[in-house]
Amino acid sequence: MTSSMPTRVWFRPFAFVLVLLLAACASEEPAPQASYPPLDFSYLPPLLLNVATVEVQSQYVPSGPPDVSQDDPAPPVAALRLMATERLKPVGSAGRAVFSIDDAAMVRSGDTVTGAFSVTLNIYTSAGVRAGFAQATATRQVTNVDGDLPGALYTLTRQLMQQMNIEFEYQVRRSLHDWLVSTAPTPPPLVPQQVPVQPAPPPPPQAGPVRPAMPAPQPPGYSPPPSGPQPMAPPEPALPYPPPAGALPEPTTGQPPPMPSLPSTPPSAGTLPPTRTTPPSSSPALPQPLPPLGPVQD
Repeated sequence: MTSSMPTRVWFRPFAFVLVLLLAACASEEPAPQASYPPLDFSYLPPLLLNVATVEVQSQYVPSGPPDVSQDDPAPPVAALRLMATERLKPVGSAGRAVFSIDDAAMVRSGDTVTGAFSVTLNIYTSAGVRAGFAQATATRQVTNVDGDLPGALYTLTRQLMQQMNIEFEYQVRRSLHDWLVSTAPTPPPLVPQQVPVQPAPPPPPQAGPVRPAMPAPQPPGYSPPPSGPQPMAPPEPALPYPPPAGALPEPTTGQPPPMPSLPSTPPSAGTLPPTRTTPPSSSPALPQPLPPLGPVQD
């Protein structure tokens, strides 16, 4: 019982020191690094050159302090290369274009950092003769640079690249307008042959209930004819043939008297005989009406 007391007393100070060491290690964890999104120039309109190839070269070599471009999260040389790759597009069949990075310095002086970018675009014919060039520069400063040097350099690089894109496009369009193509030649799209679609026939009309025709209005006092089969009228009796004797009048055989002949010369007024009036002859007797018809005898 008494032999275990020294061991327990020695263990308590050791455990206390271990807790202090763990707390000190936890408090000295490094601060999280700031994230810087990569630069992108693909949203800008491309410059179409009438050459077969585009080459990118860098003539700038960092000289060390006071040049702090190596501490930039977006290195200036890489940003200028990206601009040339995303904006210069060859669309011709001969010749070449050479994009040269002449300066990409970020010089610090106290709490001020000055950036100076310079590039040149040369155009060469297929024979290797330089046919034209365009040069652009961009310069900018940032002040009050104290603790966050990478953040200040990243902001300065983004501002310089915005300025460079505007200046570079202006110089290319002014000095190399004969080597620019307005639109890129694209093959005509393949249009699938359209098959004419025959319109579907209209659906047949649906048969609905047939309404009876309304009768036409009749004048007052009108009585409709009786419906149903009508009785047939009795046939008329046939006439007897030949007719009985005495039914028709006998034809007359006498001839009319001859007319007197007129003289060739008209008589004088005193020699004309007096006009005699004769009563009209009596009309011949009309035939008697036919007897009533009777049944036909065989």
